[in-house]
Amino acid sequence: MNRVVSRLKAIALSTVIGLSAASAAWSADFVAKIGHLESAQQSRHVMLEKVAALVAERTDGAVEFQIFPQGQLGQQREMTEGVQLGTLEATVAPAAFLGGFNPLVSILDIPFLLPDDAEAAQKIRGGAFGKALCDSFSTRGVVCLTLWPNGKKHFTSSKPLAAIDDFAGQKFRVMDSNILIEQFNALGASAIALPFGELYTALQTGVVDAQENPLDTIQRMKYYEVQKHLVVSDHGAMEDVVLFNPAFWNGLPEEHRTVITEAFQEVIPELIAHKAEAVKAALAEIEASGIDIREMTSEEKQAFREKMYPATREAFLSRTGDEGKALIEVYEREYEAVAQ
Repeated sequence: MNRVVSRLKAIALSTVIGLSAASAAWSADFVAKIGHLESAQQSRHVMLEKVAALVAERTDGAVEFQIFPQGQLGQQREMTEGVQLGTLEATVAPAAFLGGFNPLVSILDIPFLLPDDAEAAQKIRGGAFGKALCDSFSTRGVVCLTLWPNGKKHFTSSKPLAAIDDFAGQKFRVMDSNILIEQFNALGASAIALPFGELYTALQTGVVDAQENPLDTIQRMKYYEVQKHLVVSDHGAMEDVVLFNPAFWNGLPEEHRTVITEAFQEVIPELIAHKAEAVKAALAEIEASGIDIREMTSEEKQAFREKMYPATREAFLSRTGDEGKALIEVYEREYEAVAQ
């Protein structure tokens, strides 16, 4: 008898919770499902929840964001296509996953593209360059609201990386990108495109000597177990792109669109700080492993940029033509302005 009562209580509670959730959904005039690939503990998701709260508050509950982390709504290609087709309202996608969808976004693969200084980098990301890059998505059937910073990449290797000349002859794993391949060719290294899931074994068995990834990825995937040297280089910008379905976006009242856009931009400093804490914790764990770690100096970074930028710039332009030329001219003007 007690079991029956307990079961009835559980059903009743479940019904109340379900009705409450349904009531919340019904109270919103606009509901957007937003999918992404990171876990609920990582910076992208934490800040999306923050944006959702700000939007709900500032639209008096008229707009509700439902956040689905960790590929619950599909892999990034499926989510991007869903946003394009209207089966999904929005996604926050790593730029590295969008090169096939919009070749212009591969400009973000160019090494040392953004300055180390967070404020200077945001001036480029949030200025004419970021706007021009976002605008390029409009001809691809989606609306880009903004770019979100998601950290920087660094080098690791089983061989020494004490100086720029040490890169020559080493085999680096890269994502399948002509720009990333050219960045290593410019250093006299070779680049091998391998799936992410094969990287640990490839490092362990010597198929490749080295790789590039953010510190929290290096820590989470335990690459430091099969690498002897880490250079904290901050050479590769890891940027996210906030994409919305055009029909959903254009169906919102203008004041709601303004609230949403401002919320995504408002949390960027907090996003940078949250990511920095994750990176700090990751570096502490890597340091505890005892591998050789050194930080690249600003002079070294300039030397690397001078070697790598011309080749990677050309690789970008060869794929993107006049559109790419116009975009890179905007970038170079912005970079020169913040570098002065």
